[in-house]
Amino acid sequence: MSNDEFRAAMARFTAGVTLVTAHDEDGGPRGEDVGMTATAFMSVSLDPPLVMVSVRNGSRMDDLLAEQPLWAVSLLSEGQRHIAGRFAMKGRISDRLLFADIPWKRGEVSGAPLVGGALAVVECRTQQRVEAGDHTLVIGHVLAVDLPNEDDGPLAYFRGTYRRLG
Repeated sequence: MSNDEFRAAMARFTAGVTLVTAHDEDGGPRGEDVGMTATAFMSVSLDPPLVMVSVRNGSRMDDLLAEQPLWAVSLLSEGQRHIAGRFAMKGRISDRLLFADIPWKRGEVSGAPLVGGALAVVECRTQQRVEAGDHTLVIGHVLAVDLPNEDDGPLAYFRGTYRRLG
């Protein structure tokens, strides 16, 4: 099996789209907010409430979550494709401008940005990190949830593009 064959097979799995965020207190005088689009996100356990996100080894988010135990995940709605695309860009210098025109509020528990209009947001504390190939699985204990948007459908990712469900 080649990498291309494996990638093509996995592209046929529909996934929800999320924005993983954290606040880097060491990123300047007021700190810096960091975000990453992720489709490799899932609920792990109800008791205790656990979720998991997969981050690429050596990425800015991987480095930050190795030091900062508090983070959040916003489950993006179908109208938030522009947010997903913006935070999926590789090689960007700073996330500061990426948050500039997006409605968000700071999580009371995590201090991370929570995207306005998301279907749901969860604030987490890292419980465990598991290295898995070229990614790290970050398992978080859910400390708080919010359900700001119940009207829209989810943003999905299928065959390499963002899609609406239905």
